[in-house]
Amino acid sequence: MRKGIHPENYRLVAFKDMSNEEVFITKSTAQTKETLEVEGVEYPLIKLEISRSSHPFYTGKTKLVDTAGRIDKFKNKYAKFKK
Repeated sequence: MRKGIHPENYRLVAFKDMSNEEVFITKSTAQTKETLEVEGVEYPLIKLEISRSSHPFYTGKTKLVDTAGRIDKFKNKYAKFKK
């Protein structure tokens, strides 16, 4: 590896998948102001919309993740055209 191009501030971070509430701990340099306590230890928290535990490619299941309410907005917008 080339010297001086890789970050040196790696630390343990909790990543939380917001679609299924699963938490996993790994090293990262990502900055965050939120924290989460896991098994009595406080970790910086990074929230994810989708991860390996909820992505259809890894789970083999199709799952609709609608965090912004886009489907409801679409249905309401085009409901007037419904016969």
